[in-house]
Amino acid sequence: MKPLIPSEQKAQIKTDKKFAWKIIRQYALICLLGFIGTSLGVAAAYAQTVSLDLGDGTGLTERVVQTIALITIMSLAPSFVIMTTSFVRIVVVLSLLRTAIGLQQAPPNAVIISLALFLTAFVMGPTFERSWTQGIEPLTKKEMTIEQAWPAATAPLKSFMLAQTREADLGLFIRLSRVPRPANIAALPMRVVTPAFMISELRRSFEIGFLLFVPFLIIDLVVASILMAMGMMMLPPVVVSLPFKLIFFVLVDGWRLVAESLVQSFKIVPSG
Repeated sequence: MKPLIPSEQKAQIKTDKKFAWKIIRQYALICLLGFIGTSLGVAAAYAQTVSLDLGDGTGLTERVVQTIALITIMSLAPSFVIMTTSFVRIVVVLSLLRTAIGLQQAPPNAVIISLALFLTAFVMGPTFERSWTQGIEPLTKKEMTIEQAWPAATAPLKSFMLAQTREADLGLFIRLSRVPRPANIAALPMRVVTPAFMISELRRSFEIGFLLFVPFLIIDLVVASILMAMGMMMLPPVVVSLPFKLIFFVLVDGWRLVAESLVQSFKIVPSG
């Protein structure tokens, strides 16, 4: 024998069913409108014509290869910027700074990456200008071939990377790659210079991060000692020390100091 359901529960079940059907009808209407909009967009797209100019028909294979190479370079451009510029050191230091203060989501990752990108553009500006003048601009004016423009455009970038790379890291990858050590290190290939530059940047960023941790660690120790002396062992020291670390960072104008120190930590290669 089924248990009897009170009238209040029956009314509640009936109300829930009506609400559920209302949600389903609204969702179906939204899907229908979306399908209609997509269909109209596809129809408009079919009404347009797309053309790709590959020249007068001669050298078609070369143009196809150039197009594929261009697409590949565009897809790898973000990784190339990260690997061969000052972005590595800057973004790691800013992330370590956030951890040292004790903040989890402030500033958010988007803000840290944006600040790192702008500082990278500031530091790398002279290098990018020389790359444009020596290699990219002559290529666009058809004064150079791709084979001539590539080493000319990467030479300023390689000089910047070598100026920041430690001799020990560079020697490690020269030995691992089994390439003969040239008389001029500028003749080293990018596949040797890039990993050596990256691990040198990581080492330098960790050194800067250690210096950033020290003052905030002292504040944590002082606050923890005071709380223990007062018998407030149940109160997390991080909760109490966080406001003091924030006001300390603001009073010393921390963001200006960090940005200035990061920019000045790079060895700028003079032009010429």
